[in-house]
Amino acid sequence: MTFKLREGVLTAETDYGIVLLDEAHNQYWTLNPSAAIALRTLLDGGTEADAAQTLTEEYTVDTDTAHQDVRDLVGGLNSAGLAEGNTGDGAKASTDRPPLRPTKRRVHGRWPHVRGRQQRNSR
Repeated sequence: MTFKLREGVLTAETDYGIVLLDEAHNQYWTLNPSAAIALRTLLDGGTEADAAQTLTEEYTVDTDTAHQDVRDLVGGLNSAGLAEGNTGDGAKASTDRPPLRPTKRRVHGRWPHVRGRQQRNSR
C-alpha cells in the first residue's frame, strides 16, 4: 500500500519545508526541509528506502540515520492521524531516540492565516 495523507490534510510548500493543514481538526504542522524531502518522496509513491536514499543524496547523513529518520517521520505522521496506509517497508520506529514530531499548532481561521497573512479589503 502506498503512503498518503488522510483526506482533509492539505500541504503547502514554504521556504522552510512543508506545512500540513488538518482541516478536520483545525490544526497545522510544520515539517523542516529534510522531512519535506522525505515526505515528497513518499507521496510520489516512493518507499521509506527511496526517501532515505534521497536524504543521503541531499544532506550529509549516513544511510542508517536517514532510514531511521524516515521511519520516525512516518511514525509521527501516523500517530498524529495525518496519514493513511504505509510505505510497504514494514519497519517500526526506534524507541532509543525521540521521533521527529510535527509541531502541532492550533489554527484560528482559514488557510491564509496559516501562512501568516490575513487578507483584508483595502480601501
